[in-house]
Formats: sequence, structure tokens, C-alpha cells
Amino acid sequence: MSLLSCASLLLTACTVVDLDAEGKPIIPPDPDAKASYSNQTPQQVVAQSWDSKVMASAHSQALDWGGLLEKSRSLTPGKSLSVFVKASGEVTAVNRVSEREQNLAMTINGQPVSVQLGPVVRSNAIRDAAGFNFEEFTNQVQFAQLTKALNRQAVKQLPPVDASWQGKTVEALMAVTVRQDGVQEAVALSLKPEAP
Repeated sequence: MSLLSCASLLLTACTVVDLDAEGKPIIPPDPDAKASYSNQTPQQVVAQSWDSKVMASAHSQALDWGGLLEKSRSLTPGKSLSVFVKASGEVTAVNRVSEREQNLAMTINGQPVSVQLGPVVRSNAIRDAAGFNFEEFTNQVQFAQLTKALNRQAVKQLPPVDASWQGKTVEALMAVTVRQDGVQEAVALSLKPEAP
């Protein structure tokens, strides 16, 4: 085999790689690689997954209130679980906890429930109910930032809530964290007052 044909064979076996603006090779993603959000900002993760992962799961997997209580009773003491829940109940109060925190006090199946409305929400319930895993992220900081980004997105979806809601029956889609002794946190994903 001539030197020219050897060189020709080597060149046909090579893959040409594009270079970025700094002259570094742009390596295409491995199609067999494990899914990862580590190279995305929390806002990008939320934009990409809000409808397909969060809301789709919330609508398809939401428990009713009785199912939630049954799940909570099956937990071992000290353990918690975050799930999506769809329930309706009467609004007993709209509370402004601070300048940045508001909640809706509801009675669902005779049980008082405080549903966080934001703008600041202190809960991992949405992230955990939607099934985001720590292993998909770079570190704990990025995982915590995702929680905040998801909570901000949830608050954006909500209608304005004021004192006129008191006494109304509201259908709520929520991410809820429960322990054996009951509901620890509830975050609203959607709220719809029922027609009188």
C-alpha cells in the first residue's frame, strides 16, 4: 500500500470537529450519556422542564386528600415525602406573614391547611414531588437554586389572591410535603375558585 493511500485512509477515518470562538473543540453530547442538568442554569432547567416534568406529573400523579393522608400514615416516624395533591376546600383566611410571604388558610376535609403563595416560598416540595435527583446536578448549591427557581415559577402561575377569596371554595393543585403526623408544607401550583 502506498504512502498516499495510507494517508487517504487515515483522513477518511477522522471526524472533523467544529471549534468555538476561542478555538476550542465543540464536543457533541454523548447520546448514551446519563441525563444531567449540571451544565444548565436553574432557570434553564425550569424553562425546559416546567410543563413536561412538573405540571405533567402534577396533573397525572396528583393524589386526592384521602390518598395523601393514607400515604402519610404509612411513613416511618421522622421520614417525609413530597407528592402532588389535588383537593378542594374552603378559604378561611388570606394571611400576609411578612412583606414577602403570603399564605392561604384552607379547610380541606375538615383539616386546616396553610398553602404558601409567595412571592417567597420556603419549601422543597415542588422539586422533590417532581422527582429531580441530586445526582443530576453539580452540587448542593445548584440543587438549592433549582428549588428557588421552581418556587418562583409556581408563584408566577397563580392568580392574584386577596381577602375577597375568604369563604370561597377553591380547587387547588399543590406540591405537599407530609410526615406521619400530617402536612408539613403545601405550595400552590394552581388555584381556581369554584363557581358559586
